[in-house]
Amino acid sequence: MRNPGYGHPTRPEYILTEYGRRVAPACASVLQELRRRGIEDGVLKKWSMPIVAALTAERRYGDLRRAVGATPRALTLALKELVGLGLVERRVHDGFPPSTTYRLTPESRTLRRQVTRLAAAL
Repeated sequence: MRNPGYGHPTRPEYILTEYGRRVAPACASVLQELRRRGIEDGVLKKWSMPIVAALTAERRYGDLRRAVGATPRALTLALKELVGLGLVERRVHDGFPPSTTYRLTPESRTLRRQVTRLAAAL
């Protein structure tokens, strides 16, 4: 919320609300983990965190899309970036028709736990 009575009108200052104070520790732990890995810029995009939170188990593309609610293009771009960062593993299964599944890598499970805590705090 705006900081009442302080700051310049064209450069307002903001302070945390009570709700923001409750969520701040969970946000700080997620940011600390991302900075420790050096992947902060790649993961702090619109669909990356919801995808990490939704990948509690191995999921097919369509299931993941319904769970997250992203457009096909947005989901594809986010998944490519997460695969490139080593957070998500993409597996193509033989068969007719071929299917693709996604799951978190073992190294990214600690990040998922922190994202889950953040979602619970919201």
